[in-house]
Amino acid sequence: MDSAITKYPEDRISEGEFEETDSLMTAGEAASLLHVHINTVRNWGNLGILPSFRIGPRGDRRFPKKDLISFLLK
Repeated sequence: MDSAITKYPEDRISEGEFEETDSLMTAGEAASLLHVHINTVRNWGNLGILPSFRIGPRGDRRFPKKDLISFLLK
């Protein structure tokens, strides 16, 4: 978690930078935002570190963007 922020200090964000925080992100989009591997995002979702839920018949994961932003700001 902290390594993503310290590794990419130019990518630090603040809550005011996002207008549409109600949107949902896929695991791949979340991984890109957090600068981690997609499997890390999946594991964090399974462990409850990142709030997520499943949609559709395949059970695809979705991550609320506002929760990812909160995670980054911790």
